[in-house]
Amino acid sequence: MANILIIDDSPTDVRVFSTLLERAGHQVSAASSAEEGIERVRADRPDLVIMDVIMPGMNGFQATRTLTRDPETKDVPVVMITSKSMETDRVWGMRQGARAFITKPVNAKELLACINDLLSSGT
Repeated sequence: MANILIIDDSPTDVRVFSTLLERAGHQVSAASSAEEGIERVRADRPDLVIMDVIMPGMNGFQATRTLTRDPETKDVPVVMITSKSMETDRVWGMRQGARAFITKPVNAKELLACINDLLSSGT
């Protein structure tokens, strides 16, 4: 179906999301830092990015802003997935250019529905 890049420093979360997405028919790759993820998006042009927020170095808000402001990567939808559950975090994430903001623990059906909606809408 789609090529999805997970940008997350947690091997456990990467494994959980990868398993879920692969079972749904997607091809999955991962980057363990925001900086690596940005380079992978530029090089590989995935169909969608799943972005953690809390990472060492550059955080997910900064990485999302970088991707969505770059003419080369601005069309790759970013779904932020985080334990940050305050409304201000959601608003800030969306202002950085995220197309969706999902809090952990993630509901698998909700995540897949969100991804399918973004992929089918072409945005």
